This record gives sequence, C-alpha cells and structure tokens, in this order.
Amino acid sequence: MDLASLQQQLQAQQNKVPPVDKWNPDFCGDIDLQIKHDGSWYYMGTPIGRKALVKLFSSVLRKDGDDYFLVTPVEKVGIQVEDVPFIVTQWELNEGKLVFTTLTEDTFIVGAKHPVELKQDAKTQAWLPYVKVRRNLWARLHQNVYYQLIEIATESLEDGKPSLLIKSGDYHFSLGSF
Repeated sequence: MDLASLQQQLQAQQNKVPPVDKWNPDFCGDIDLQIKHDGSWYYMGTPIGRKALVKLFSSVLRKDGDDYFLVTPVEKVGIQVEDVPFIVTQWELNEGKLVFTTLTEDTFIVGAKHPVELKQDAKTQAWLPYVKVRRNLWARLHQNVYYQLIEIATESLEDGKPSLLIKSGDYHFSLGSF
C-alpha cells in the first residue's frame, strides 16, 4: 500500500470523520509514516507538506491498545506516533466555554466529552495538560496555549493543594498544582 492509493480511498470522506472504530479490515502491515512530537507528519523520513493530506489521514486515525493505525473499510496500516497525534494550537472562550482547535483543524468544546487531564509527556517527562479529541485519541496543549491558559486560570484549592483551575461551561479542570 502507498500513500497515493490511501488518499484516493479517503477522498470521498474528506470533510467527515469516518466511523473507523466500526471498521475491521485486515492488517496490511506497517508503513513508514510517523507523527513527530511537535505534531508534524513524516512519510519515509520526509515531512508531509500538504495540510489537506495530513488532515485527511488524521480523520482515519485509530488507536488500538498502544498502537496507532490508519484505517479504511478495506485496509489497516500501522504508523508511529512519538507522543500523541494531535497538538492544540488555538483556543477561544465562546459564551463561557473553552473551544480548542488542533493543528489538523479539529475543533471542539472542552467538557465531559472532551476532558482535560494532566499526563506525563513522552519526550520531556513533564506533567502537562492533554485533551481527548475523539474516541481514544488525545492532543497535547502547545506550550503557547498552555501559558495563555495559565494567565486566565484562577487559583483554588484542589484536593487540599493550591491549583490553577480553568472553567469551560460547568466543567472545570486543573492546569496543575503549585
């Protein structure tokens, strides 16, 4: 399988997130595709420069256990992900709700369906905020987003420890304790 044939299979689904969790095609092996720690996508060691192609591939991304795959109704191929597949690069407050946007233009409201959790970064080992994008796929907050949220956070006691809290509607989460 090559990227050109995968792209052709996915063209009809371009503006939708397909139900990859319902598809069970045969595993066709691994391809040399990697999502780097900074959210950039590489094929055979070369950056994929076409944003539309990256966006298309991200729409058919699935995680099974600790492994990541690109899945179509007829093929499933393994890829490598250094940390998480998505990076939150933009945010806004809209009617009291926090809206995140990833590098691949996934946009969603932070809340129970898209919770934020502190997790250990695979590269730096620091505890950083990650947000669930869809299914079991997560995004790490870009450093700029993280610092901007710290600026608007409120100090509060969380489990007896001083913490920085953010609200999104009636959902709240901690950016960490100090």
